[in-house]
Amino acid sequence: MPVTPIGPAKIPSLGLGTFQMDGGKTADLVRAALSEGYRHIDTAQAYGNEEEVGQGIRDADVPRDQVFLTTKILPDRHGAADFKRAAHESLERLGTDYVDLLLLHWPSKDVPLTETLPVLDELIDAGHVRFGGVSNFTAAHLQQATSVMSHPVATNQIEFHPFISQIKLLEMMDGMGIPFEAYSPLARGQVMENDALKEIAEAHDANPAQISVAWILAKGGVAIPKTAKKERLASNLASAEIELSADEMKRIDVMAKPDGRIISPDNMAPDWDD
Repeated sequence: MPVTPIGPAKIPSLGLGTFQMDGGKTADLVRAALSEGYRHIDTAQAYGNEEEVGQGIRDADVPRDQVFLTTKILPDRHGAADFKRAAHESLERLGTDYVDLLLLHWPSKDVPLTETLPVLDELIDAGHVRFGGVSNFTAAHLQQATSVMSHPVATNQIEFHPFISQIKLLEMMDGMGIPFEAYSPLARGQVMENDALKEIAEAHDANPAQISVAWILAKGGVAIPKTAKKERLASNLASAEIELSADEMKRIDVMAKPDGRIISPDNMAPDWDD
């Protein structure tokens, strides 16, 4: 599969997201994804499926060191001692000695990064985590994170799809050498109803979901689309083979709208850059 390794962690540019997967089906879907050719699996403590993700990886005929595994820890466990404890709990649930990437799932409104990130550095030094990163961080949060963390910030996982801009944040991240990971790359299905994406998809004998993912990959990012159906795994992988023209990229670039953000929980969302 034509996957590009991204950033210092060499994150496979196309992965499987596991948010809101049906209980009892996650392990089988992860196993099927790895059999199909995926090598990047994304989960989180908040998803409640780390045990199943770990089981799916063990059930697959793929060596653990060939699977890039990500999990995340919510802000309510960002206190130093609790963050360390939470990380080890994730390792136990996943049934692995290490994760390839551990993310702060949202910036904490209460615990300073100067308390959390040194623990992430410690986990990396101990070999329990290969790379550390963040999710839903603003430009200001990222600037602080890079000043505190001794290891590189491997990524900022953010909501990204054709209907949200993120221009200011992405430009700053590019200047800092921090790659982005796009969650909700299909805008929770909204891309499937967009006429322009349908037209572009028809020209490539593809579907709008594949075009959205191909657009993200062409921008140098990591896309982690979720699917609950095995038959869509191959289709998502095939997105990496689509080459969009400069004109097609521009048509998609102008789709962003002021109210394009979908995910912004009141109790965790920061003051966004855009």
